Amino acid sequence: MHSAGTASLDRLALRATVHCLTGCAIGEVLGVVIGTALGWEDLPTIALAIALAFVFGYTLTIIPLLRGGLALGAALRAALVADTVSITVMEIVDNAVLLLIPGAMDAGLTSLLFWGSLAAALAVAFVVTLPVNRWLIARGLGHAAVHDHH
Repeated sequence: MHSAGTASLDRLALRATVHCLTGCAIGEVLGVVIGTALGWEDLPTIALAIALAFVFGYTLTIIPLLRGGLALGAALRAALVADTVSITVMEIVDNAVLLLIPGAMDAGLTSLLFWGSLAAALAVAFVVTLPVNRWLIARGLGHAAVHDHH
């Protein structure tokens, strides 16, 4: 049976991972769609997707911190501390899964293989990142660094 503290930690880790997934998914989908539409090779497409995942992930943390009254520099530092490990893990797993699915990166934008592979890769990345976020938060790291500001 979970204690109240464990349940609270689990909820916070779940929220942090959903938050991370949201930013990563926006950036990942946008980057892969742009790279695929332009006919880019896998490496530049993945690089764009990863860069955009970090941009959107950090932005989703920074905006509420700014609305809460934090200065831009403090909000940026908090986002870097809160999200870097989570986004990194999610992006490594997500892109590894995409590369492991035969034909996923070469499938067209109208292909079920393309969209199904992207959804599956993000789902696997979520499952892998959730315990990482839980571990970080339990130690006062990761999203715990910005929890009080939200």
